[in-house]
Amino acid sequence: MERLQKRIASSGYTSRRKAEELILAGRVRVNDEIINTLGYKVSDKDKVYIDDELLGKDNKVYYLLNKPRGVVCTTDDDKNRTIITSLIDTDVRIFPVGRLDYDTTGAIILTNDGEFANLLTSPSSNVLKTYVAKIKGALTPDKLFRLRDGVVIDGIKTKKAKVKVKRYDKNTDTSIVYITITEGKYHQVKRMFLEVGNEVLKLKRESIGFLNINNLASKEYRMLTPKEVRQMYSLAKNGKK
Repeated sequence: MERLQKRIASSGYTSRRKAEELILAGRVRVNDEIINTLGYKVSDKDKVYIDDELLGKDNKVYYLLNKPRGVVCTTDDDKNRTIITSLIDTDVRIFPVGRLDYDTTGAIILTNDGEFANLLTSPSSNVLKTYVAKIKGALTPDKLFRLRDGVVIDGIKTKKAKVKVKRYDKNTDTSIVYITITEGKYHQVKRMFLEVGNEVLKLKRESIGFLNINNLASKEYRMLTPKEVRQMYSLAKNGKK
């Protein structure tokens, strides 16, 4: 026997705290009985429903997080730095889909769905990822062409990219640039700019496919809807074709 809120959290549906809120709101049913008090215990034979949807034992979870600076995209760290999974309130063992550098901020997905993660991180998925970079110096027309056409990193030319200069500040000699890529090589965006002679001072990933962090403050996150998950699957699979 285990507490109802623990069963819900263990399934990957949501965190234990959120599970308690669902119970108190009268949205949870065990077999044929609505349970709205905490502490109720269930067995493996009991069927648990949330909003009349049968709860599975291995529900997959998908979170979109606005990663802050100073967080590592790993599930453990021997340097005692903040790990990204600690920012999500869940009892499910989740992991990041791909990585953002320690000093890079912005959109990242965390899940317990290995197939989903492998599909999105596959070199052939071609899911668009848009970054906004603050760089040292200006981008000349020649540099813009090179970035858009692809530059050579570790002997391999990067795929074509979309690059747009938002503004250049003469006083600080810095530029704000939007760049959209489909790959995910190690330090790719920073190395692309270095290849044309511009150092990246700040970097933020604003979107992954159609998912963006416009309504999420730093450290904030939300669960993806089933529709969004299906759409991301479709994007990655179509890209592989």
